[in-house]
Amino acid sequence: MPLRLDIKNVFSQRSERVKGVDIHPTEPWILASLYNGNVYIWNYVEGALVKSFEITDLPVRTAKFIPRKQWMVCGADDMHVRVYNYNTMDKVKQFEAHTDYIRHLAVHPTLPYLLTCSDDMLIKLWDWEKGWVNTQVFEGHSHYVMHVVFNPKDPNTFASASLDRTVKVWGIGSHMPNFTLEGHEKGVNCVDYYTGGDRPYLASGADDRLVKVWDYQTKACIQTLDGHAHNITAVGFHPELPLLLTGSEDGSVKAWHSTTYRLEHSLDHGMERVWAVAYTRGSNSIAIGYDEGCVMVKLGRDEPVASMDAGGKVVWARHNEIQTVNIKSLGDAHEEKDGERLPLAVKDLGSSEQYPQYLAHSPNGRFVAVCGDGEYVIYTALAWRNKAFGAALDFAWSDDSNTFAIRESSTVVKIFRNFKEAQTLRLPYSAEGIHGGSLLGVRTPDAITFCDWAGGAVVRRIEAEVRAVHWSEGGAGVALVGPAATHILEYSREAAEAALASGEGVDEDGVESAFELVGEIGEPATSAVWVGDCLAFTTSSWRIAYAVGGETTTLAHADRPLYLLGYLAAAGRLYAVDRAGAVVAYTLLLPVVEFKTRVLRGDVDGARALLPAVPEAEHAALARFLEARGHLEAAAEVATDPAHRFDLALALGRLDSAAALAAESGSALAWRALGEAALAAGDLGVAGRAMEAARDRAGQLLLASAARDGEALARLAAAAADEGARNVAFAAHWLRGDVDAALGCLLAAGRFPEAALLARTYRPSRAGEVVVRWQADLARANPKAAEALANPDDYPNLFPGWSEALEAERAVYGAVGAGQEQGAGMGAGAEEAGVDEGADGEEAGAGAAPAVGAAAVGSAIGLASGPIRGAKEAAASNGAPAAGQAYAFHDDPASAEEEAEAFGTEAEGFEGRAGEDPDEEELFADPAPHAAAAPPAQSVPPEQGSADWGEEPEAEAPVVEAPAPAPAVRLAPEEEDELSAALGALTPDEEALLAEEGLDDEDLAGFGDADEDGLDEGAGDFSDDWGLDEGAKRD
Repeated sequence: MPLRLDIKNVFSQRSERVKGVDIHPTEPWILASLYNGNVYIWNYVEGALVKSFEITDLPVRTAKFIPRKQWMVCGADDMHVRVYNYNTMDKVKQFEAHTDYIRHLAVHPTLPYLLTCSDDMLIKLWDWEKGWVNTQVFEGHSHYVMHVVFNPKDPNTFASASLDRTVKVWGIGSHMPNFTLEGHEKGVNCVDYYTGGDRPYLASGADDRLVKVWDYQTKACIQTLDGHAHNITAVGFHPELPLLLTGSEDGSVKAWHSTTYRLEHSLDHGMERVWAVAYTRGSNSIAIGYDEGCVMVKLGRDEPVASMDAGGKVVWARHNEIQTVNIKSLGDAHEEKDGERLPLAVKDLGSSEQYPQYLAHSPNGRFVAVCGDGEYVIYTALAWRNKAFGAALDFAWSDDSNTFAIRESSTVVKIFRNFKEAQTLRLPYSAEGIHGGSLLGVRTPDAITFCDWAGGAVVRRIEAEVRAVHWSEGGAGVALVGPAATHILEYSREAAEAALASGEGVDEDGVESAFELVGEIGEPATSAVWVGDCLAFTTSSWRIAYAVGGETTTLAHADRPLYLLGYLAAAGRLYAVDRAGAVVAYTLLLPVVEFKTRVLRGDVDGARALLPAVPEAEHAALARFLEARGHLEAAAEVATDPAHRFDLALALGRLDSAAALAAESGSALAWRALGEAALAAGDLGVAGRAMEAARDRAGQLLLASAARDGEALARLAAAAADEGARNVAFAAHWLRGDVDAALGCLLAAGRFPEAALLARTYRPSRAGEVVVRWQADLARANPKAAEALANPDDYPNLFPGWSEALEAERAVYGAVGAGQEQGAGMGAGAEEAGVDEGADGEEAGAGAAPAVGAAAVGSAIGLASGPIRGAKEAAASNGAPAAGQAYAFHDDPASAEEEAEAFGTEAEGFEGRAGEDPDEEELFADPAPHAAAAPPAQSVPPEQGSADWGEEPEAEAPVVEAPAPAPAVRLAPEEEDELSAALGALTPDEEALLAEEGLDDEDLAGFGDADEDGLDEGAGDFSDDWGLDEGAKRD
């Protein structure tokens, strides 16, 4: 029967003619040397070009990896050998090796030797540890030397192929060949040694289209393979598969069985002539170089052929040799670390006559079945003696060691009991495989049919593409591995047997109630074993995990592909093997699996009873498992990680417990999370403590402002200022109505423009000192811009309504001088440009008058400072605006009238003046009517501790009448004259300046309107936001 090999194209890349290929043993790289003089390194997993070397303009016929040096070496038709570091792409060495084309290279497996052969009929040996000195020259061929290769079993010898029709075998240290093999009728192009077993064979391919297999001990040709239609260009014995690969200029690669020499497969990718074939130990893949590119093909399965019985004895096949190890031989004293290779002594059991593709212990471990090459043999596990044999494509054990089945052909399955044929199943469909276990599974490309072992009756047909079937020990669970997912089913033996016996509930697909889907894994399992009711499995991403029901837990991430062998309950370890035969172990405690199984079945109390048997180190993982299943109370009992316990306490609403855990951890993140949870739960006490511990100033601001707690706001402002959180400090001062302290925060932060605007609106008496600070700061970057800033103390005429604003401030704060004295030090320090801004801000806040609501201050000062709205409107207004709200100046009389009506006042001075500019008229009008009114009575917040704090509001708030207007403030005649001169009259200097420019009063109307900051837009480019006309100041 033909060798069953799954063939899959892994990589294909079109390029110029590829003369040589090589595969890196550890990296997913293909090295390709091209006829155009380039060398490429391709990643065959990602399909990407990794490295590119422009070697020469002539063909590069050969290239090899030297992994232990991280080198790439190549030979070209320019007769030079070049060595590159394939990581840095630096050239390590270049030298002229021959006097003609270099045909091939061979790297010694252990010594620092490189062999080169050439059309100059010479073979040379180079030692790179001696500076690439030529240590030996081998002469003997009479034509081009096309190929050289070291003997893997004896690296001190090598073979060469030449167009003189001979193959010669040489020994390092001798200039003459050991012997010559003759038999080809034309030139020999390639040669390779057999790597497996004890057979001393080598193969050669020639232009006579023949491949010959030689015994180099007897020097006899033992086989000639004829099948190609053109010259043979490549031969090679695969190191992992029983295959002899041959490539030809007919464009095909043929795979011959290395034992029977039967043609197994022929590959043709339609890329013209084949020039090279490469392989590497530890991989089933081969690389092929064609005229039009290179291809990588994967042959057969990656997983090793191995099996472990319930006692820990492992048997595996290495080619045709059978080897065994005993895990229990390590003893209890050996400390096994997860993922580390176990130091096991390997014992040879013997050899198999066929190449094993299936190897499995019987359920009781007494027998081992080996299947391959269309035959099966059952051996005794201890003595490795034949018990039974026969022809079979597939083999499957039942859950009874005395029963097994074979697939004799695609339509015939035979069942044996006690090693005698008991029943033959003739299938009405074509089967491609069988699987053992509690039921016999017959697989087709799109379905699997489970049959009863006793009579062959169909139990259930499941339409799904299945690649592997894994039964649990008791037969209650089965895992079906598909191409994209793994499904876990529960099998009800009682329901199936009862339905089959009664005939009820049985249709053409069997018993519908026999199987029930209980879980799904979103990726296919490369190997799997059952541990109780838990399925342990590996994946193609090298992950080791286990699934209980629908819950998947990762055990480890391996650094290479691993395949599970089995589980030993006594050791609590899961064992796996890699392709090289290294056995590793991982801890998987059976009590943990049973705990999870009971939880999934809803038996939480039963799971609690298992906790004493579970090591405490596993409790944290169990707690997270319980949390994921929604059992928070049980998870809180089991959890040992403080962070997890804290999260569970929050989830359960146990704020006091969470506070205690947060205090133990001292984590600001934990306190912050507790504060948010307590705030959501309405526990303001815990929320306040948590926010204080977490220094959550924003949260504290929210709490204090919501509770109208002035003392808390004061404390918060001080703490925030100390920590540099000036935004929170500013907001706290603002909410308390402490304008001076808020102004100090802006100054301490260096926000001088904002501080100037704030002072202009709410504290005009301090605007001058702020501008001085602003000028000093701005002068460092732009002195001209600093000079352009107008100080209201020096140029009050540029700030309309300035005297009214000061009067309003005086009415609110008392003596304005007090406020000026508070900031006097600040102004003086700013002029020296060496002040401590933070200290100034704090002193300003500390020395302020009793706090008055910022909204009330803005109402009085903002209204009094406007040239249109005077103190009369402020006195008549029914309450203060919101904090920071400013009254806009209106050029449209209708807008002003509407706003006046909204505040219950009249828009005085607008009658019969439609179309005129009110700001210009008011700018030079008599300011007395505006200064005659006093600001309204202010609404001061209740003192801390009064009954107004924290009380619940009445259902309907009583109507409070607006306070009566305060008596108008009358100015003395001399004060009126002084104010009039400041607002309306021109100073002598100004009159002289106008006369010099040839202007009169009427010409002033063309300079535009002045805004509330005193900006004279008519000044053009010399004016800024603070209204200084630099042209008026430059003289």
